[in-house]
Amino acid sequence: MKAILCTQFGPPETLVFDEIESPKAGKGQVVVSVKACGVNFPDTLMIDGKYQFKPPFPFSPGGEVAGVIKEVGEGVTHLSVGDNVFALTGHGGFAEEVVANASTTLLMPDGMDYVTAASTLYTYGTSYHALKDRANLKPSETLLVLGAAGGVGLAAVQLGVLMGARVIAAASSDEKLAVCRQLGAHETINYTAEDLRERIKILTEGTGIDVVYDPVGDRYAEPCIRSLAWKGRYLVVGFAAGSIPTIPLNLALLKGASLVGVFWGAFAQREPAVSLANFDQILRWINDGQLTQHIYKTYPLTEAPLALRALMDRQVIGKAVVVL
Repeated sequence: MKAILCTQFGPPETLVFDEIESPKAGKGQVVVSVKACGVNFPDTLMIDGKYQFKPPFPFSPGGEVAGVIKEVGEGVTHLSVGDNVFALTGHGGFAEEVVANASTTLLMPDGMDYVTAASTLYTYGTSYHALKDRANLKPSETLLVLGAAGGVGLAAVQLGVLMGARVIAAASSDEKLAVCRQLGAHETINYTAEDLRERIKILTEGTGIDVVYDPVGDRYAEPCIRSLAWKGRYLVVGFAAGSIPTIPLNLALLKGASLVGVFWGAFAQREPAVSLANFDQILRWINDGQLTQHIYKTYPLTEAPLALRALMDRQVIGKAVVVL
């Protein structure tokens, strides 16, 4: 089979397109013929050797796939050859075939296309877990989403609106913020052109933010924590800007605030029943047309490195997807 391979740590330009042996399904596993694979920020960290999990060389990036089951391993009873599925694989998705654990492989709902399926688990799973399970976001609260035009950011914007919050989207360009408004954001902040903290103060009339969803980190974290309302919650989702910020902890004390970590992958493994219930709700919203993933661009397998480069250069609005 054909695959995009990482043979050494480095930028997307060091990835190679090559022929490798097809995988086999072990106990509790399935082999999926990949039709689409979502492109996510952890993929860029993995090929650069900066992710917490380092697969042995050579490996394919791509941890979120949709496709057709080709082979079913021992002990798998709820999935069959020919089923349309979407799955979390960790890596290996930038290939014609990939092995997935049956426990993280779900049947695609009738009528769902492969591109939508391959862009659902990571973004909506992360953001719904963050807002529902970690922040306990309530109707009428104010939610600030940083990096709001990225995959998880746009998911958080849409979910925040569905959950009844007043959503303020913050991103780096007016083009990105226009998409946020199309998907329901009530107010927007261009944090490259406006003072983030001052703009928050104006929009909230000095009362502050109840929940901050932050997949960006770096210099944006501290002004957002300083802008929290009493008993506000700051969600640590990721560090897409590159730098892990250092926070004066007295800010949490003064505001009675909570700094809350969001590690969706670990949550899904440790609390699978809750995670599946979350996805039941997400899929209902998708089926009802209340959640719509914004697809930036689709790329053929040979151009998967270009998709990773676009993501690293912050060109992607919503999701990039590799299609086969």
